[in-house]
Parts: sequence; structure tokens; C-alpha cells
Amino acid sequence: MIPGLNALDPLAGVASQTTRPTAGATGAASGPDASFETLLAQAVEGTVSGLERAETLSMRALQGEADTREVVDAVMSAEQSLQAAIAVRDKIVTAYLEISRMAI
Repeated sequence: MIPGLNALDPLAGVASQTTRPTAGATGAASGPDASFETLLAQAVEGTVSGLERAETLSMRALQGEADTREVVDAVMSAEQSLQAAIAVRDKIVTAYLEISRMAI
């Protein structure tokens, strides 16, 4: 299991991945009072950086500069992050569709 990743909550520990509070588009800092937008943006940034790391290591491995185990770990981590992001996206779309069907 990846450190900082809870099996039941794919976004658990997202706020703890940064060393200092960051401001989102709404100006909210990460922490107990962080907005959903800020947490979601941090999760997306973490996923993208994981995918970029896996891609970089894969290219280094093709050049013979990286260990196979490092590449496999990075790719598996990126895959897990991407699957969590897709699950969150699906939940958001489902919630939007349910809200759009509500009678006013």
C-alpha cells in the first residue's frame, strides 16, 4: 500500500502531502477548514505529478538509467491514483445528474 493512501478514502492524506498551506482559486488554505475545491485541486495535482513521475522514470528505464523496480512502483502508484481520480469524477457526475433530475 502507498504511504498516505487510505484504502477506503482515496483522497485521505491529500492535504498532508504539502508542506505548507496553499491557496486555491477561492483563497482557502489546506487544513481542517479547506474547501472542497482546494482539496480536489490538490488531489488532481498529486495525480498529475504521479503520472509525470511514472512517465519520466519509464523514459529513463528505456535509456538504461533507472531500476525496473522503481519504474514498476511509479507506474503502479500512478495507476492507483488515476483510478481514484476516475472514481471521484464518476461520483461527481452521478451527483450532478441526480441533482439535475430533482423537481423544483
